[in-house]
Amino acid sequence: MEFDAVLLPPRRARMVAQGLWHDRTINQELDACIAACPDKTALTALRMEDGATDRFTYRELGRMADRIAVGLARLGVRRNDVVACQLPNWWQFTLTYLACSRIGAVMNPLMHIFRERELSFMLRHGEAKVLIAPARFRGFDFEQMAMGLKAGLPDLAHVVIVGGSGADSFDALLSGPAWEDAPDAPDILQASRPGPDDVTQLIYTSGTTGEPKGVMHSANSLMANIVPYAQRLGLGADDVVLMASPMAHQTGFMYGLMMPLMLRASAVLQDVWEPKQAIALINAERASFTMASSPFLSDLARTVAESGVAVPTLRAFLCAGAPIPGPLVEQARSALGAKIVSAWGMSENGAVTLTRLDDDDERSVQTDGCPLPGVELKVVDVDGRALPAGEIGKLMLRACSNFGGYLKRPQLNGTDADDWFDTGDLARLDVRGYVRIAGRTKDVIIRGGENIPVVEIESLLYRHPAIAMAAIVAYPDERLGERACAVVVPRPGQAVDLPSIVDFLKAQKVAVQYIPERLVLRDAMPSTPSGKIQKFKLRELLQAEAAGRAAAARAD
Repeated sequence: MEFDAVLLPPRRARMVAQGLWHDRTINQELDACIAACPDKTALTALRMEDGATDRFTYRELGRMADRIAVGLARLGVRRNDVVACQLPNWWQFTLTYLACSRIGAVMNPLMHIFRERELSFMLRHGEAKVLIAPARFRGFDFEQMAMGLKAGLPDLAHVVIVGGSGADSFDALLSGPAWEDAPDAPDILQASRPGPDDVTQLIYTSGTTGEPKGVMHSANSLMANIVPYAQRLGLGADDVVLMASPMAHQTGFMYGLMMPLMLRASAVLQDVWEPKQAIALINAERASFTMASSPFLSDLARTVAESGVAVPTLRAFLCAGAPIPGPLVEQARSALGAKIVSAWGMSENGAVTLTRLDDDDERSVQTDGCPLPGVELKVVDVDGRALPAGEIGKLMLRACSNFGGYLKRPQLNGTDADDWFDTGDLARLDVRGYVRIAGRTKDVIIRGGENIPVVEIESLLYRHPAIAMAAIVAYPDERLGERACAVVVPRPGQAVDLPSIVDFLKAQKVAVQYIPERLVLRDAMPSTPSGKIQKFKLRELLQAEAAGRAAAARAD
């Protein structure tokens, strides 16, 4: 694969001179951990389905990373080849990334919610040579899906199955044989180690074009974010990081996989979110920090309050993905005894803004934090002129952690000659530099921290034989922040209901989380003179309906 990470070279000299790029790779961090604390527990991974717990010291982590790396090389994986990984928060996810880094391969994390439609595009676009997937997870047969996809993907040479028992299993091909003891292993492990500016991660993000975009990151761009992030939160080697957010998101990948290793700390993985089990894990492993979206925070706080089982070691819970409701901050503070930190970020940069540990709680309610070191923000009008504090406009950022560009789509990179990146969000800055995200110029719905690719779902609905016009808009939800509503104009004489839409989209192999959860039927759509649907009017309609229902409930 030829990577066109064109945004990295022009800023290298400046970033290094300013001390914002550290010129280290995850290989160097792992080697340093093995030298400094070989017998310290590095990784604990719990599988909820059977309760199995796997543990690795740093010495064991290094040995297994070498083993899997040589195994991948035996499968023909070479420098800059893409290894796609559609795994839950299992130890094999962490070790696959470390192994890829040993031989200069590029990790492509894939959310386990993706199905044939999303996967076929991403695997083809990223030219993945290997796909690693579970045999089954949460009742779904991933092995059958992956093997079915392979025939239509000429670049995909191997499908490796975690939990499988055949010749294609992860154990048979990668983690079982002592590949690291082979005579040629030292040469394999040293010949292609990547540098800090080489692409190390390819992660797809939903955009407005109807197709996911492949975000390219180097070790320098990722670590430029992780270092100040950890410093602001006061995290260090004595911390234990609980990660229940998917590691196929930047949240899990950067702060559950990379950060603990960089800190010489310990990571604890939970593959299926269940708050009672999370409480047990926090207490058993003495977890001190976690990061997740607001539904996780709400569930954890409620369960602690209801059960009476405290989590005294948990010092901070960083919440991102959507604004945190004020009552939730109060409830969580009271129940957990932990500092609730508000944050905002994106796949292209990692976390961009965080509140500070010494900020009052109101800051986490009213803002999404202030920029990390190495990050600049500005809010501009439609002509690009900077707006004064308090006014809403387009949010632009310039960051040491800005990505290398979108794979094969440099025209969409959204970064000007002065390195200002158009986030696609609307925001306002206060006089102290704290930001509040006010909306999105891009057409994306964020459901529990997961972006719903609105344009793609709408284009599929237009293929429904009974639908004349369709629009997907957000409606508020107390737990998930937003859910998706399909507003539909049926064809004359045709009937449409929500179950038929759900069945239609499932037949198109759409991820379940992307399917609208509400349907509104209309005779016509509000539109501009040119015929463009005015979604803001549809959102106002849903908000008015919600307000009416709330008023009726209060009256009762």
